[in-house]
Amino acid sequence: MKKKIAILGSTGSIGKSLLSLLRKDKNKKIILLSANKNYRELIKQAKEFNVKNIIILDKKNYFKLKNDNKYQNLNIFNNYDCFKKIFKKKIDYTMSAIMGIDGLLPTFEIIKHTKIIAIANKESIICGWYLLKKELTKHKTKFLPVDSEHFSIWFDLFNQDHKDKIQKIYITASGGPFRKKDISTFKNISIKDAIKHPNWRMGKKISIDSATMVNKIFELIEAKNIFNISYNQLSIIIHPKSYIHAIIQYKNGLSKIILHETDMKIPIFNTLNFPKIKSYNFKKIDFKNLNNLELSNPNSKKYQSLKLLKYLPKISSLFETIIVSANDELVNLFLEKKIEFTDITKNLLKIVKDAKYTKYKLLKPKKIGDIIKLNRYVRSEINN
Repeated sequence: MKKKIAILGSTGSIGKSLLSLLRKDKNKKIILLSANKNYRELIKQAKEFNVKNIIILDKKNYFKLKNDNKYQNLNIFNNYDCFKKIFKKKIDYTMSAIMGIDGLLPTFEIIKHTKIIAIANKESIICGWYLLKKELTKHKTKFLPVDSEHFSIWFDLFNQDHKDKIQKIYITASGGPFRKKDISTFKNISIKDAIKHPNWRMGKKISIDSATMVNKIFELIEAKNIFNISYNQLSIIIHPKSYIHAIIQYKNGLSKIILHETDMKIPIFNTLNFPKIKSYNFKKIDFKNLNNLELSNPNSKKYQSLKLLKYLPKISSLFETIIVSANDELVNLFLEKKIEFTDITKNLLKIVKDAKYTKYKLLKPKKIGDIIKLNRYVRSEINN
């Protein structure tokens, strides 16, 4: 029997990478694809993979498809209430790859309909983990991380009673495009400069998060939640080549370096076939490239975002939503040329000290709506 699959955010880079793997895998059947606005790509995907159910969130494009006789053979939906109509029983695997806070609600809602959920949406793990974890337990759904760093750590620890033996986990950072750039020139950084990641091909938002190193702050929050360890056991280390994804240091003096090629298809492929370990013809690492790893500690003067770490609460709260929402809006303002590159981190550091926001460290979300409402509030405050 074919494995039944849903892809939330199929027109983004993670969704497309997953589909490229499914082209070569005839033992999987896609039940649902979803997109925000890119209806042309969504229709193209639905035709190629013979998918009957699609979600297009943009209302204008939804009505365009719904009123076109060419697509009468498709079940076209405009929101996530359709899950209960589409899934009569649990499907085998869901990839949650919608970007931003928008991915939180569908990730939460689909948990009850799937045996396995692979989550690439950072916001679900950073902002919604307290609620997601309960929902995963309630519906006995298996969670798999997709981010290369967290997948690498999780895969190493999976089925091994190692967690209590861990001294420290180092998550690697490339240092972004400005690792060698003089701090005095940071004010003049352009959008074009900021989105040029040296190793990964990514969207504008995540590329800028990499340039400020805010993405690594987020990854530490994710690691703290996923592996249930303290921030004292987590650190960031610079590794410009991006081959190493994590280093696990054990209490017995041993350390383990986890590495693979800079290809997101590797963690995606392994989550897709979990719990089996299958072969695939991925590009093999040329070990000569590992002769000079250039590992170093990040410069906190250059990467001011590292100062955010001391303001993070020890337990999950609504404060993480403040940081994510503020960063999203500040990056948007930079992309709109309304603020300078250095203003992103400068303003973030002001926000995490503001009593108006710090009170949220004591509050946990009671429902997904609390996170969405707070996100809107923070973004509107920044624009006032």
